[in-house]
Amino acid sequence: MSYIGRQPTVGNFQICDAISVVNGQAAYTMQVGSVNVVPQSANHMIVSLNGTIQKPNSSFTVSGSTITFASNLATGDVIDFIQILGDVLDLGVPSDATVTTAKLADSAVTAAKITDSTITAAKLADDAVTAAKLNNDIISGSTELASEPADTDEFLVSDAGTIKRIDYSLIKGGGNTVLLHSNVLSSDSGNAGVNINGFFTTDYKIYKLYVYNFSLTGGVNASVQILSGGSRQSSNYRFIGNAAKNEYSTVNQASHGGWGSSSINLSPSGTDWGGGASGRSYIEVTMYDPLNTSYYKTLDILIGNNSNNNAVWSDKIFAEWRDTSAVTGIGVFGNSNTAIYSGTEFKLYGIKT
Repeated sequence: MSYIGRQPTVGNFQICDAISVVNGQAAYTMQVGSVNVVPQSANHMIVSLNGTIQKPNSSFTVSGSTITFASNLATGDVIDFIQILGDVLDLGVPSDATVTTAKLADSAVTAAKITDSTITAAKLADDAVTAAKLNNDIISGSTELASEPADTDEFLVSDAGTIKRIDYSLIKGGGNTVLLHSNVLSSDSGNAGVNINGFFTTDYKIYKLYVYNFSLTGGVNASVQILSGGSRQSSNYRFIGNAAKNEYSTVNQASHGGWGSSSINLSPSGTDWGGGASGRSYIEVTMYDPLNTSYYKTLDILIGNNSNNNAVWSDKIFAEWRDTSAVTGIGVFGNSNTAIYSGTEFKLYGIKT
């Protein structure tokens, strides 16, 4: 509601504190609870002096919190009471326990009207707090993690009754062996073969490369080369291998090796890796400390071959690359520009020591 002039104050029907009369004084300060009060006007007051109700603006006037009687009071006069009505059209302060829910307008109670720490668990209905009302750092299970956690993702554990957090890297499965790279050839590799490069880090000392369902498009030997700085190295290899071959029920053994070779041959000279679409072979390469720049690099290689000329054989090779440069990868290829068949799978693992 709008008002012309001063807006009425809320009525509260207050009785002023007792006032002691001072001989020869007409003006007195009105207080309630020792605090000065200001009536709306003289007409909003009931004043009793010596048992007689006084007429506003005639027997007394008000200015602020001061009431002034029409004449000075004398010893023996008694101000019986002063009641301040405020704005008599207003309700004033409601009595205790009188405001019901229906009397509150929608959105009337704001956060500013709620004292901190006043809402207790007993005031919350069951299932009243939903995941949508929780911050994302609250454990709710409302968000799905659809892939393997990162090493720095954290879990909560109870350590002798104390809740603590722990990184995934400390509890993830697989022990100290971690898959770093996996690839299946969807088409023949081309004459260059396949490079597994850029996965060596200081996190691991030992690496294992598994190559299975392996076969070459031509009946030739297969080889391995080191990659340093992302490029294949074609010199300074030394290796020794011991192969056993069963061909048409005839078992033979053959040693093979190289000194200053351009690559590491994976079988004795003349052995056929061309198993075709159905005859597939297996290669396991173990490499030690590839990023170390103080020592030559060493490799252990295990082989199981199902060749195209009706023979099966196995081979174990120890090899050395006589260079102290850091190694970034391993290349596998067929000699004489022969491609690797599609379907061949490559998996690289890092092993912590």
